[in-house]
Amino acid sequence: MTLPGFTLRREVVFLALTVLLVLAAGIAYWVSRATTLTIAVAPKDGTEPALIKAYSDALSAGRKEIRLKTLPFDDVNDSAAALQDGRADLAVVRPDVALPGNGLTLAILRDQAMIIASPDGSGITAFADLDRKRLGILAHRDADQSLIKALVEHYGLTLLETAPEGPVPARHVALVQVTEADLPAAFARKRVDAVVSVIAPAAPTALRIVGIVQAASRNRKVAFIDVDDGPAIIERMPRLQAVTIPAGLFGGSPKVPAEDVRTIGASYRLMARASLSRSVAADVTQHLFQLRTGMAASTSAADYMLAPSYETTAAATSARLPIHPGAVDFYEREQQGFVERYETWIYLVAFLGGGLGSAFAWIGQRLSRVRRERIEEATDRLLEIRAQAGSTTDPARLDALAGEIDDLAGDIAKHALERPTEARTMSAAAIAIDAARSTVKRASVTGGLAAHPATGAGPAA
Repeated sequence: MTLPGFTLRREVVFLALTVLLVLAAGIAYWVSRATTLTIAVAPKDGTEPALIKAYSDALSAGRKEIRLKTLPFDDVNDSAAALQDGRADLAVVRPDVALPGNGLTLAILRDQAMIIASPDGSGITAFADLDRKRLGILAHRDADQSLIKALVEHYGLTLLETAPEGPVPARHVALVQVTEADLPAAFARKRVDAVVSVIAPAAPTALRIVGIVQAASRNRKVAFIDVDDGPAIIERMPRLQAVTIPAGLFGGSPKVPAEDVRTIGASYRLMARASLSRSVAADVTQHLFQLRTGMAASTSAADYMLAPSYETTAAATSARLPIHPGAVDFYEREQQGFVERYETWIYLVAFLGGGLGSAFAWIGQRLSRVRRERIEEATDRLLEIRAQAGSTTDPARLDALAGEIDDLAGDIAKHALERPTEARTMSAAAIAIDAARSTVKRASVTGGLAAHPATGAGPAA
């Protein structure tokens, strides 16, 4: 009799373990792999493209878990639209121009202020003084001109985007396109009475523009228009913000400006889609500020990044320009750790792992029981052979029983070598083998004596 082969052999166990290891490696790779985010960047002639490129390069050089894929656009309207319709995960947005409905702030890339400066003595110290005046503007950006137009109209004036040849009509202000190189001559020839720029106050360009105005003044003093109605304007246009230019920002002898200047400004913001996970949003915000020093070596725009101001978490997430909860986590140092971030996966793996462990334990117990049953069946057969051998002296039958004993002993030994077996079961099997062989041997001897009787009674007469 030959024992049936087991359906689950050692190779199958190894295969199952290999599959589990590959699965675990796959999960580990999925958890640790870099997340690639698409970012819409605009405007083309702004500082943001260089800033985002420096950020992307810093992420790659630092082997961070975030990578950026850039979608360049000419205008912030297009970058906001890319975030709105799902083509981008992140976007550079100017809220006063276009604010995507699904956009939440991660960081302010640069704050801009509307600066209107004129040589001292020009008599331009308030918006009302701009009546019939010519405003020089260096960069032609639709977003900037829209802001200037809104502010001028708030004070009852009309903005002429093309300057007339003759005098400017009453209750009108004319914009004059001029380059930075031509600005000194424009002041000298009275082509412009003041200069306007929507710019980060501390930017090098802002310092140069104010320096040109200062040089055009006989006493090197500069007059700035102060926006007294800032709170009212922001109520009407809530995507703008109040900006204060501190005294002395542009120089200290004489101090320029002589006093703090209150004005209105806008901001370029890094926004994320609202559905972006908190952990990823927190990582993007964290790396943006942690890598700032290295980014500043590539572009000075990195120095103007700042966190959006808020007083409470509720205020941050319910403001007119809400902040992404993931960014709030970073600002409040409440970022999720590994366990919190992958809590669901950890519990799932633990649950499945426990279930698999129990299943393998049950299979092991079942296989052990099957092995024991097979060897017990072989032992029972050996005992039957012993009984059959004791009741026969047929040499052919005894030879067949001896061969079956050998086959059973071989199968028992094979399974004992391949798989763990209880010592008690193996001891019983060994005893049964010895007993069966001993019985067959005695029966063979007895049968031989019966076939050839002894003749030792003495010689014949």
